Amino acid sequence: MVKVCMYFQVHQPWRLRKYSVFEIGRNPDYFDHVQNREVLERVAKKCYIPANNLLLHLIKHLDGKLKVSFSLTGSVVEQFEHYLPEVLDSFKELANTGCVEFLSETYHHSLAFIYSKEEFKAQVQLHKRMIKRLFNQTPKVFRNTELIYNNELAAYLEGMGYKGVLAEGADHILGWRSPNYLYSPRGTKSIRLMLKNFRLSDDIAFRFSNREWAEWPLTSQKFTSWISSLEGSADVVNLFMDYETLGEHQWRDTGIFTFLKKLPVDLLNAGHEFITPSEAVTGIAPKDELDIPHPTSWADMERDLSAWMGNRMQQSALKELYMLEDQIKSTGDKDLIESWRRLQCSDNFYYMCTKWFQDGDVHKYFNPFESPYEGFIAFMNAMNDLIVRSRLQEQGGQKPDEKDVAEAVAKQ
Repeated sequence: MVKVCMYFQVHQPWRLRKYSVFEIGRNPDYFDHVQNREVLERVAKKCYIPANNLLLHLIKHLDGKLKVSFSLTGSVVEQFEHYLPEVLDSFKELANTGCVEFLSETYHHSLAFIYSKEEFKAQVQLHKRMIKRLFNQTPKVFRNTELIYNNELAAYLEGMGYKGVLAEGADHILGWRSPNYLYSPRGTKSIRLMLKNFRLSDDIAFRFSNREWAEWPLTSQKFTSWISSLEGSADVVNLFMDYETLGEHQWRDTGIFTFLKKLPVDLLNAGHEFITPSEAVTGIAPKDELDIPHPTSWADMERDLSAWMGNRMQQSALKELYMLEDQIKSTGDKDLIESWRRLQCSDNFYYMCTKWFQDGDVHKYFNPFESPYEGFIAFMNAMNDLIVRSRLQEQGGQKPDEKDVAEAVAKQ
């Protein structure tokens, strides 16, 4: 019997607005609150509310045999609390069923592990406390931003007490191996690695409504038969995807909700079982050791870090951002630290990406900027304002004059 693990990522960033150089030292608010609310309300109407209601119905109808897992970033939770608390309430309802697991990640959906282990650990602890406060769960399985993963991350997480970690089951790291087993990361003792079956996941997330796809239309019976065909050569099929797949990326009129409603019933009738990530990492023995020394992700065709670090704009912005860590934290100013952390969100660097072709439309989705260069300029202007604000804290917090602003910009 092949087990099935369904995991959904729920994330919305605090989107930067077109923050002008003329606002440096004058306006500490870098974010487009109107757009953030509009996007959240739209996605909640199309995805979060109907999908949560459907999953709640299915869990009850199937007597708890359907199990799913989520990772909610701190930024999306903050926006739920600000704008749509009823959506957060619906996630709490799901948590109360005992069939829904919430995973750990960085609070601000950041790339902190690559640049600052201290900041990474701080954000993970912030996120863990949030999950405990909202859902009364203490996560034991970790999902890093955009499924970024390597051996070093696994070892670090093991030291933090985690039992499992998620990653992309990319061909170039698996070789002849299958993503449908658990693995032991190289250099660790007990932590387990769960790999996304990207082909089956992407059949739902990206190809479901593609009428040019040879397998269109995708029915729940057909999908179930694919999983059943793995009997004897798989322990668990990990279906990992953005939650916005349901109703936002794949609109309701594609039949995606009908598919989701029927799929658990068909899988259970075929003898399969749903499990959570924590059940998988504690109940399934690893098949082999897997060595992944270089970072991988679930982004774009390359499945690497080039979506966020592939050009000089991105590299410069990231370097300057994390160089400010000691300076910002030494102020002890909670608002200033929060602004710095919100700028760490990986989306800000994704918007600066200059890759096009197959991945171009993905990089434009939900992008508040007309070009990568516009995104870079707005980000660096916000960075310059952070520098002015931090220096003012050092000087006792007096209002900046034109010389203060000019010097800060010049030094940057």
